[in-house]
Amino acid sequence: MNSRQPIPVVVLAGFLGSGKTTVLNHLLAGRGGTRIGVVVNDFGSIEVDAMSVAGQVGDSMVSLGGGCLCCAVDGSELDAYLEKLSAPAHRIDVIVIEASGLAEPQEMIRMLMASENPAIRYGGMVEVVDAAEFDATRTRHPETDRHLAVADLVVLNKTDRVDAAERARIERELAVLCAPGTPVVGADHGRIDPELLFDRRPWTETRGQLSFEDLLAEADGDEHGHDRCGHAHAAYESTEFTSEQALSPRRFIDFLDRRPAGLYRIKGSVHFGVPGHQECYEVHAVGRFLRFAPRPWGRGETRLSRLVLIGSGTDGPGLLRELEACREPAPHEARPESMWGVLRYVARPAEPGHEFPGTGPDET
Repeated sequence: MNSRQPIPVVVLAGFLGSGKTTVLNHLLAGRGGTRIGVVVNDFGSIEVDAMSVAGQVGDSMVSLGGGCLCCAVDGSELDAYLEKLSAPAHRIDVIVIEASGLAEPQEMIRMLMASENPAIRYGGMVEVVDAAEFDATRTRHPETDRHLAVADLVVLNKTDRVDAAERARIERELAVLCAPGTPVVGADHGRIDPELLFDRRPWTETRGQLSFEDLLAEADGDEHGHDRCGHAHAAYESTEFTSEQALSPRRFIDFLDRRPAGLYRIKGSVHFGVPGHQECYEVHAVGRFLRFAPRPWGRGETRLSRLVLIGSGTDGPGLLRELEACREPAPHEARPESMWGVLRYVARPAEPGHEFPGTGPDET
């Protein structure tokens, strides 16, 4: 039996010209040793040559250098290709779906949430918006507002093409169009940190004294390569929290419900220690998307909470103080119903009130 955790599937949406493919190329170039499965309609615009095509791996599947796979599919084939990509033989760490042309993002989210494939789990929806053409895009594509309403994270791309006042106006409009608390990440040329969407693994493959990541940077030219893979990190801060004491599920959920819009990503694991719920709860948040995945503690594994919080303009010491206030000195005395807030974010087959990520039975 495969003991691996389900592979997160991230939906990347955005209309033609928004820079969605540029964002995807940047994620591929900056992925480190992470093995990415990519599902797109047409990978003619994906930088296959730059990523060193290694050969065919089946119908419409291309193996990219360093462990990426690319599929060209239509909506009816999506399930079949997700099943192929999630096969243990490929050792994929994350799957990114380019939504344009496949289906409405809303329908794709429903499909992923209702999937019976135990090897995958929905990992959030990212909408790419062209700052320079924001109003024109909404005029041409009125469905833009509907897409923004279900986005977990918005990438406001091409911010270098608008002035500060125009950017602020667009961000105010996005705050109205998106669900409350949806973060908006500014970017130019599609440069966002891959860590905002998935964990980057270290490179283990090398050629001579250089890693493949070094070779990719060299292929782009030193200045351009470092610009693509390095400078994105400068815009984000990372805060780390560790607690050997269990956390109160109610206080931790309150913290997550109140997390600031500038907090783009939360990852790690939490120990609650509530009777009947003493597993390790892995937590994954991208924007407003939130999911917990319980798993047994490993033999000899220390029962503690470890969290990494990635954001921009966030108050790191303040976040740590809030998390420290979540510590629970007597978890064994907590009642099982104290876990209800956590359990509503544990992945399960689609149910009424659970069609969309981050939506609990008492939320709208």
